[in-house]
Amino acid sequence: MLSIFKSIPSHMDYKGQKLAEQIFQGIILISAVIGFVYGLIIEQFGWTVYIVLAGFVVSCVLTLPPWPMYRQNPLSWQPIIPETSAEPSQKPQEALKKKKHK
Repeated sequence: MLSIFKSIPSHMDYKGQKLAEQIFQGIILISAVIGFVYGLIIEQFGWTVYIVLAGFVVSCVLTLPPWPMYRQNPLSWQPIIPETSAEPSQKPQEALKKKKHK
C-alpha cells in the first residue's frame, strides 16, 4: 500500500517553482481585481471575498501538486568521485585549528 505513495513524484525543479509562483500570483491578482470590480458593481463585499477565495483554491490546485509541467528541467548532478587515499582526508577547518601562531 505504501509503495503506491512512494511512486508518486513529489519534487519540482527550480524553473518549475518559478512558474508555479508566477501562476499563483497571476491567478490571485486576477481574481482580486475581478472580485473587487464585481463587488463594487453589486455593492456586496461578501462576493469580493468569495471570488478571491475561489481564485485561491484554483491557484492551489494548479500550483501545489508537482504536475509534470513543473518537472521539465531536472538538475544534472555531478557523479560521486571515490576517495583514492588510504587515510581519510582532513577537513580544511580542522587543519586550520591545529596550526598555532607564536
